[in-house]
Amino acid sequence: MSILRFISIDFETANEKRFSPCAVGIVVAENNKIIDEYYSLINPKTYFNPMNIRVHGIREDDVRDAPNFQDIWPTLNNFLSSNLAIAHNASFDMSVIRQTLDQFKLPYPTMDYLCTANISKKVWPDLYNHKLNTLADYHGITFEHHHALEDARVAAKVFFKALETYETNSIDEFLEKNSITKGRIFERGYYPPKVKRLKTSKKLYIK
Repeated sequence: MSILRFISIDFETANEKRFSPCAVGIVVAENNKIIDEYYSLINPKTYFNPMNIRVHGIREDDVRDAPNFQDIWPTLNNFLSSNLAIAHNASFDMSVIRQTLDQFKLPYPTMDYLCTANISKKVWPDLYNHKLNTLADYHGITFEHHHALEDARVAAKVFFKALETYETNSIDEFLEKNSITKGRIFERGYYPPKVKRLKTSKKLYIK
């Protein structure tokens, strides 16, 4: 029997720049259970936009003694490299990874990823929107929205629900049934997850 395993990740940022992460949450999921978690505040060494503070409540004083991104990257890299990652609105979280690594001139991990927002649109198309809090309400999940670890947990649980809806424990089978392909990050490049279309080439983004 194949092992269902993935990690779920969520970032909060200090401002509108994607290379300003101020918190990260990761959960490790295996066979429909969360088996490990990681959370850290991050000192982005930059300013906090009041709009961002209103969203997540993290202020400059909260991260004054927190590690820098470079300090925690080895830990994050261990979670991410050669694994399947999921995130809600993954284009945001994956761009935080790429742009922050660019900022600090660090190498990219090689990793596959999926977006639970796009997956939810396929699995539950009749919902009035597919925001994380809407999905949590729909599935009876209570959480503190815009806390990185809690958001990562909910994304993982939403993915569990999607697999359950299709009565499968195989990610590959689920993706095939929904005509979804995995995205991938690789050294100085990426391609996003997408719905398969006939006779279309995979768009690559290379730096």
